[in-house]
Amino acid sequence: MRGIERQRASFSLEALDAQWVILEGDFNQWNEKTHPMKKGGGGGWKKFIMVQPGRYEYRFLVDGQWWNDPSNDQVCSNCFGTVNNVLEVSK
Repeated sequence: MRGIERQRASFSLEALDAQWVILEGDFNQWNEKTHPMKKGGGGGWKKFIMVQPGRYEYRFLVDGQWWNDPSNDQVCSNCFGTVNNVLEVSK
């Protein structure tokens, strides 16, 4: 029996003046050390991760401030009175 196939999920954020950006979410237990993003040309930040099918909440931590993903309008409320973005990975 094969395990559940993990799929590649890509994240990107335009944060021209940012010194650092970290991708945090359910998929890494909101750990700020697990998924630092890489800065590309033009000030864009990118990260690719492998995840199992499911529903995940996430946000970007940009120079110590929480940012939502402007390219994803799927959100849900969180326990802090703000919203997290939602990523749904199908089988």
